[in-house]
Amino acid sequence: MFFQEKLFSSSVMKVSRRSVAILVVAMLLPVLAHAQLRIEIVDGVEGALPIAVAPFAWESDIPESATTVSEIVSANLARSGLFEPMDESDMIDHPSHPREVAFGSWRLLQVDNLVVGRVTDSADGENLEIEFHLLDVHTGRILFSRSLPIGPGDLRFGAHRVSDAVYEELTGTPGAFATRIAYVVVTGEGDDEMFELVVADADGHNPQTVVRNRQPILSPAWSPDSTKLAYVSFATGRSNVIVQDLYTGQNEVVASSPGINGAPAWSPDGTRLAVSLSRTGNLEVYSLDLESDRLTQLTQHWAIDTEPAWSADGRHIYFTSDRGGRAQIYRMDANGDNVERVSTEGRYNARASVDPQGRYVAMVHGEAGEFRIAVLDRERDQLRVLSSGRLDESPSFAPNGSMILYATREEGRSVLAAVSADGRVRQRLVLSEGDVREPAWSPLVQ
Repeated sequence: MFFQEKLFSSSVMKVSRRSVAILVVAMLLPVLAHAQLRIEIVDGVEGALPIAVAPFAWESDIPESATTVSEIVSANLARSGLFEPMDESDMIDHPSHPREVAFGSWRLLQVDNLVVGRVTDSADGENLEIEFHLLDVHTGRILFSRSLPIGPGDLRFGAHRVSDAVYEELTGTPGAFATRIAYVVVTGEGDDEMFELVVADADGHNPQTVVRNRQPILSPAWSPDSTKLAYVSFATGRSNVIVQDLYTGQNEVVASSPGINGAPAWSPDGTRLAVSLSRTGNLEVYSLDLESDRLTQLTQHWAIDTEPAWSADGRHIYFTSDRGGRAQIYRMDANGDNVERVSTEGRYNARASVDPQGRYVAMVHGEAGEFRIAVLDRERDQLRVLSSGRLDESPSFAPNGSMILYATREEGRSVLAAVSADGRVRQRLVLSEGDVREPAWSPLVQ
């Protein structure tokens, strides 16, 4: 939330860039499994589209559960809130190819669409191939037939790609099931408190701990190609911005100036980070060229300027500032010119997240001591409050703009929640233990 970096003292002894990097490497653990997020659908769309995903046939010598694909696809579509998948026990048969489908019987079951498919060995015999078809039950028409090559251990990822294809065909919006989320898990208290930066599939499966530390971890941000995370670490006793490569395990401290180093945000082309630094004594927004290490100051104001967020086209940067007396959202050109106030409704608006089309800006909206997630429609200049908690924070748009992931408090602990951009679909993401906060949704997988 706004000003959270200022809660930590910046008076700790100065540490060189090299010594910080060494310490971070020492604290970086091998990738560890973590408790899985459990996703609960709180509200869905009334009149959700009835659909059936028949169990996929397994025609491979590689031992694997053939029903896994259909179960994952059904769960994904249900989780979107837009679809109502049929239970397998209610299906009259299990076709795996369009020629096996008795459309008249499926019409009696009152489903609009049917997904059928099979898993086979690839031509090289070492990998798998998912063949799948989406059918319009009412017309008997094949909407598409596709084949997806995957590795033997990538069946779940392949099922997410199947889900993405079905979702996009039926809604006109790209699916985001094959994406990932990053978040911070906090366990223990006092001297036993531990912070973990975790990456998981968008459905909460396959959680992996990237960094584990006894000092706070804040503000994870995905690179445009989803291979790196930038985040704020207090491993040295003060804040530093670190870029972590998720595949090589290498990391680099990219901002370690005296004072506060925080709120990293990647430019859409991946060449720059917008960061908030207090290196001159006041918190300002800077642009850091990652190739040359050139640092350019973008804001110059007596107020606190922080929490930058890029527009999808890279032409603008949104940020939080109290230059008007209270925290509000502002926008400027990527070079710092033409600053304008964006949020006008409410006493407090902070932590902007911009949808991929640039029309909507999600933010933390505060009124009467309560902080909730709101979305500003910039075309209509309308603000809509979407969440109902008292301390909701850290909104992050899904890369297709359909959902907003955020952190909230329930029964005395921090959990994640998600709400659709129109407010009709709500989810709760809960860990079996620990507080979970600071969520960030990865870009779409190409």
